[in-house]
Amino acid sequence: MQSKSTLLVKSLVVAGVLGTVLLFAGWSDQSLPKAHAFHSAEELEAFRGGGDPTALVEGRNDYFAGSGSCAGCHGLDDVPPVLANHTADGVDVNPVDSWRSTMMANSARDPFWRAKVSHEVAVNPGNQVGLEDKCTSCHAPMGRHAKFLAGNGPYAMSELVADDSVAVDGVSCLACHMQSPDSVGLLFSGTLRFDTNNVAYGPYDAANLFGAPMESFVGYAPVYGTHINDAGLCAGCHTLVTQTADLEGNATGDNFVEQATYHEWLNSAFNPEFDPESGGVTCQGCHMPRINDPMVISALYDFLSAEEYRRSPFGKHHFVGGNTFMLNLLKNNAEALAVTASAVQFDSTISRTTKQLQQSTLLLDAEVVSRTSDTAFVDLTLTNLAGHKFPSGYPARRAFVELVVENAMGDTLFRSGGWNAAYEVNGHDANWEPHYDVIRSEDQAQIYEMVLGDVNDNKTTVLERAKSSLKDNRLAPLGFSASHPTYDTTLVVGVPASDLDFNRSTIGVEGSGTDQVHFHVPMNGYSGLITVRSKVWYQSAPPRWMEEMFSVSTPEIETFRTMYEAADGSPVLVRSSVITDLTTGLDNLAELGVRIFPNPVREGLLRIDGLDQRITAVQVFDVRGALISERAPSAASSWQVRLPSGAGTYVVVIRTATQRFVERVVAF
Repeated sequence: MQSKSTLLVKSLVVAGVLGTVLLFAGWSDQSLPKAHAFHSAEELEAFRGGGDPTALVEGRNDYFAGSGSCAGCHGLDDVPPVLANHTADGVDVNPVDSWRSTMMANSARDPFWRAKVSHEVAVNPGNQVGLEDKCTSCHAPMGRHAKFLAGNGPYAMSELVADDSVAVDGVSCLACHMQSPDSVGLLFSGTLRFDTNNVAYGPYDAANLFGAPMESFVGYAPVYGTHINDAGLCAGCHTLVTQTADLEGNATGDNFVEQATYHEWLNSAFNPEFDPESGGVTCQGCHMPRINDPMVISALYDFLSAEEYRRSPFGKHHFVGGNTFMLNLLKNNAEALAVTASAVQFDSTISRTTKQLQQSTLLLDAEVVSRTSDTAFVDLTLTNLAGHKFPSGYPARRAFVELVVENAMGDTLFRSGGWNAAYEVNGHDANWEPHYDVIRSEDQAQIYEMVLGDVNDNKTTVLERAKSSLKDNRLAPLGFSASHPTYDTTLVVGVPASDLDFNRSTIGVEGSGTDQVHFHVPMNGYSGLITVRSKVWYQSAPPRWMEEMFSVSTPEIETFRTMYEAADGSPVLVRSSVITDLTTGLDNLAELGVRIFPNPVREGLLRIDGLDQRITAVQVFDVRGALISERAPSAASSWQVRLPSGAGTYVVVIRTATQRFVERVVAF
């Protein structure tokens, strides 16, 4: 049912050409109307959700306003004839409802985060003031930075808990749209700089920017800011350097890079500076996917549907990461955590997150290189498709490999990795699992992760005790280099020099964004058909990470423990592959008689010879998994394909009726 107040506003702003002209005159820069001129208090309440139990935060402090202040125009519009925040096909993409079920929207409510802060304080009680002020600077920025800007000292968790008006809104609209352009990409570790001149920066450079309603009703003037689409906008919180404390809580003077997602992006081919002609891909390009539909971005003013007021491109406020575990936990404890998103909205974000993990994160290729009666030599190649390390962000996150080899009857001959009923990796060492180039036994598992070490080089999950990484073998992004200026914050640790194919192409060039794991599978005389099943799993909150925190008891830890133990901790399947191999079959392309050349490709033209009737398909993909070219059915024994201009890495897939062969090709 449409509210009478909303219909009234719609009728006021679609009263024909004369009404539009009068409206322009009434909203001139010289004479801004008062809020009550068009909207009563009742109308504004209707615009912002009324008595909805999941109503957005509408409070404000001296500098910031909650998301409810933005929802009136940038939230759901379901009143025809013009529907704002909808695509050309009528799909609702309003920023507020897309955002409210994300981890950013719930950063201050996140029970794991609150438990972890209390854990750090319990371990280092003398550092409570600094710890809580630092942690809230990114998780509750509109509360913490308002106090900081007013010169009132550090912000405490008790203040966040007591503030149900703004701080609890997490990384809300103005936490990003008020960031000043003069510090983008320059400040880190929660040191954010805000423009306090009552402005909200947006991505649209329009001479006819119509900002009077927003200034009058919300108190912020919309201003064009190129930095809104700059990856550096994310740098302030997604590069975090902490100060090390010893086991007694005393500062040692050391620093530890807890996470450096922004610097990982700088050290990748996604950074425009890597290849200026390509334009690169920013954080926003993946996590706020663009659509080119000309959009009406503000509800209630239907004259904005005119062509000159429509905006494009439009960034969907999906903010998709990889944390389906916490999204499900938030959804299943919605009432206790006072979240503002519905179960349906959480389901949408969970679905998008799963899709991103499974379609835009990783490529996985398996190959039986050769076999003897004693051993099957299986190579598993993982290719990182993300613009940063995988996994990235908070160091609890990990990915791990499962490889199972079965005989012709389906019996398991060998298993490495996978997970058990306690959601732990099979074969995990008591302390931490090293990186492997070659895996020969079932008690060895490849886990991609960061392991923190304290001042005594013992494993720790207490962030303030972290001094160095004992291991960081997370998959590097395409273009990643040890010679890049940011390498000191993006170190690879624990990968032995003998592993020549970690982040290196087949010809040894650094920056492939890949790792090849070599499995030597015992055959014990078996020479029949084998099936190789490989999978990559992802966990954002694994059990091993929780052990140290759960050894301490605080109200916040107990609250989270109850929710955690009731949750489904199953890892998310990222990629899988199934291949079969016969000892009488072909082991490689050379035996098949196929030649792929030149490699590397220097002039863009790739040639494949030796094709015959056994070949059912030939495909070329880029490293992100996009199909570049596919050979049409032909009796010809050779095929040529023109690769896209510029440097890149490509995957050629040759298929027969029973096998698949993969060759990696590098172009310069």
